[in-house]
Order: sequence, then C-alpha cells, then structure tokens
Amino acid sequence: MAVKVGDTVRYLNSVGGGRVVRIVGDIAYVDEDGFETPVLTRECVVVATPSAQAKAAPKSVSRIESAPVPSKDTTPAPTRLPVIETAGGDKLNIVIGFEPVDIKALSRSGFEAFIVNDSNYYLYVTLATRSTSDSEWTPRFDGLIEPNIQEFAFEFPQSELGTFERLGVQFVAFKRDKAFAAKEPAFVEFKVDPTKFAKLHCFRPNPYFDNPVIAFDVVTSDRVAADFTPDAEALGRSMMQPKKAEHKPSPRESKPSQKKAFRNDVIEVDLHADELFDTTAGLSPADILNRQIETFTEVMTANLRHPGQKIVFIHGKGEGILREALRKELTHRFKGHDVQDASFREYGFGATQVTIRPQSSNSANGKSRR
Repeated sequence: MAVKVGDTVRYLNSVGGGRVVRIVGDIAYVDEDGFETPVLTRECVVVATPSAQAKAAPKSVSRIESAPVPSKDTTPAPTRLPVIETAGGDKLNIVIGFEPVDIKALSRSGFEAFIVNDSNYYLYVTLATRSTSDSEWTPRFDGLIEPNIQEFAFEFPQSELGTFERLGVQFVAFKRDKAFAAKEPAFVEFKVDPTKFAKLHCFRPNPYFDNPVIAFDVVTSDRVAADFTPDAEALGRSMMQPKKAEHKPSPRESKPSQKKAFRNDVIEVDLHADELFDTTAGLSPADILNRQIETFTEVMTANLRHPGQKIVFIHGKGEGILREALRKELTHRFKGHDVQDASFREYGFGATQVTIRPQSSNSANGKSRR
C-alpha cells in the first residue's frame, strides 16, 4: 500500500511510527510525539488511513473510558523482502575486509571490518580475534548476513593491533523458504600480521570494496580457505612420541617407481639423482648415470607405441654429461624421433623434449645393443 499524507505508519525495520505529515520524493516525514522524523517510504508500513480512523471513531462519547490494554504486542512484524538470487550464487564466496578509518593517518587510525556474502545463501557468522600467546578468543561479531550483501561487522582502535594476530571466522550457510544444497559449516583461522596495518601498500584494491583493504578470502567458489600454521604445542607432543621402525633402503636401493608428472598431456620425467634414489651415499657417479640412463630407456620403451606423445626429460644443466648421454641414446638406440631443447621459460637449459614418431619395423625398438 502506497504511503500517503495522514496515514499512520510503523517502521519496517525498527521500532516506532506515527502519522505522516508530508512526503518529499521518497522521504516521508513522520510525526512522533511532536517531532518530525524523515523515513524512506519503503521503510514504512501503513497501519491505518484517515478514512479507516474516521469509521473506527465513535459518533458520540458519553463518558471517558480507559482503552483496553492488548494482551499481545500488536506491532506488525517487519516484512521480509524476497531474495533475488544471482547466477552462480549457489557457490559460497565469503570475504572479510579491513579498511582504515583514515588511510592518510595509518599510524593512529582505527579500522573497520566488513563481511562480504557473495552468494544466494543466508550466513550466520561469528568473528573473533586473539593474540598468538592466547588460547581463548575475543568475540567481535555474531549475526545473520543476508544473501549478496556487504555488511559492517566491527571497528577496533589502533591500540588493539598488538593482540590482533589471529582471526577466526565461523559460519553456517542456509536458505529460507526453499530447498537448497547443504553446505558444510566451517571454522577458518587466519594468521594476521599486525604490522601490515601500518603499511599503505598492504591495503590493496578488491572487487568487493570501493577503497583499498586488507582482505581475507574465507571461501572461494565453495572452497574453504585454511591456515596451515602448525600448532607448536601439538608439534612438540608429536616429536616426543617414539618413532615406529622404518625400512631403510640400502645406499644402492633406488626408489620403487620413477615419479612422472603430466602437464597438458606432456610427460615430465625428472632424472635428478635425488628423484631416483632415497640416498646416494656410497654411489659413484657412474652408478648414478647408469640408473639415469635406465630410467630414460624404460620411459622411452613404454611410449614407443604412442605416436605424438611428448616427453620432457629434466636433466639439469650441470656439466652436460647426462644431456650428452641422452642425445647419444636418441641418435643411435631411439633414432627417428623429434628431439629439441624443452621450453627455456619453463625449464631453462636443463631439459630435453622428445616427441614420439611412428617407427618402421626396421627402426630401433629399445632392444638393440647399447
């Protein structure tokens, strides 16, 4: 119902109300006990109109009677506006941003914390801080954050930066009045460097804020951030535990399988000694070189039936001995394949790339004499 002059209204999101005495644009001026309060018309709920009041008024009053006291609060509940969902908003994106009150005076400025809920979910969020030496948290904020909104959380003065070394964020996500995919509740702890709050370059632009901020990405596309700072006390306890017996390989025992990495269908084979052996103690350079050539041969033989396969052998720059040994194998034993230096940008001068080509029946097949 449109608000008109003379209507009696209640406020949508706060306590109070009165009679509308005038309307200017989107602002209604409400008479509250002789004081005019400007309120947005969309924040007003009409509870009575002049015509309704005239009908309800008695035609004659024979005696003054005390008005009946209602047994319950008759103030209308605030109207909950519908949630306008956004495309992609069913993935959580939560950011905590800290903005200086006066960025031109960081040495004495306080700071404001804001919560960004970039999702179609309601969030119940709690924020807390502590120093590294404390085991208990200081509560800073708890409350409901509506979908797709940025909300002020709390403010703290410059004097509290010394105790602001850990930030804890706990949240529960849900939707109202409709089915939704459940999200796991989480508690995320961030390590905070208080000295950054005194450095102008540490406050950076962020897509969710108009001014530079120090931001912490709590959740990005449903992926919850984690602080991997070890717990010193737990680490100390684990070090005191007796170690289980472990198998110790002999100096000449190589690792059971060569580690191969795949990048865009390119096989990467690292031929460095520390990738091929658990330990090189007691091994001669010749022993190491023989194992490197054996690994190269195994990989080449296993891929001869895969024309077009690219293999990068990482041998390092060093003195060039291993590189020359590989080129010799490619010239004689595995001839006919495309050979070139691998990308300098990715590997420097320390890698050779081989592209497998179809082999004729008379070509080398990996079984010829070395």
